[in-house]
Amino acid sequence: METKIKNKKNLFHYDDKHNKTQIILCHTSRPLMYFNNSLKYRLDGEYNKIPTYTISKDGKIIENFNSNYHSDFFGIKEIDRNSIIICLENLGWLKYNTLNNKYVNWIGDIYKGEVYQKRWRDKSFWSIYPDKQLRTCAKLIVELCSKHNIPLKMVGHNVKIDGVVSFSGITARSNYSEYWTDISPSFDFEKLKTYIDE
Repeated sequence: METKIKNKKNLFHYDDKHNKTQIILCHTSRPLMYFNNSLKYRLDGEYNKIPTYTISKDGKIIENFNSNYHSDFFGIKEIDRNSIIICLENLGWLKYNTLNNKYVNWIGDIYKGEVYQKRWRDKSFWSIYPDKQLRTCAKLIVELCSKHNIPLKMVGHNVKIDGVVSFSGITARSNYSEYWTDISPSFDFEKLKTYIDE
């Protein structure tokens, strides 16, 4: 039976190790400060859907727990045990507010950056993933693939695919289900691949 523990940041993860076969990319859907607070304080500090790493828009890596372990981030044991979750700071889909001529995310956070427009999964506007963040993500992916012997290959798009759970390499949460909108259409997979290959 797996034992759940809290690390020094009071974030939950399991203390048993499993071989890793995937890195799953996702995003925060909130500004990083609010996302991190939700990890620490949601459900009175008992929240268990913790990503392994978080990367800020300016390229700072936050290790929430050691990549040998896992949390209940995905909610499916087979996926959680075998995956390393990298969560990028990004508001995700945006809505245009005609009252103030601003873009906001799902809870009303105002977005002040560049907007990417593409109709996908019933949404049209998306916040972007900055270049510095992509470079940092690529570097972390290379390190993790080397450490865990994960093949350095990518699905390379954000569309749902059958059988992705058995894929060994880098995927996006949106590859698992049409429900997820991360990684969004504004994510540049070609640029990430270029940075990985550098």
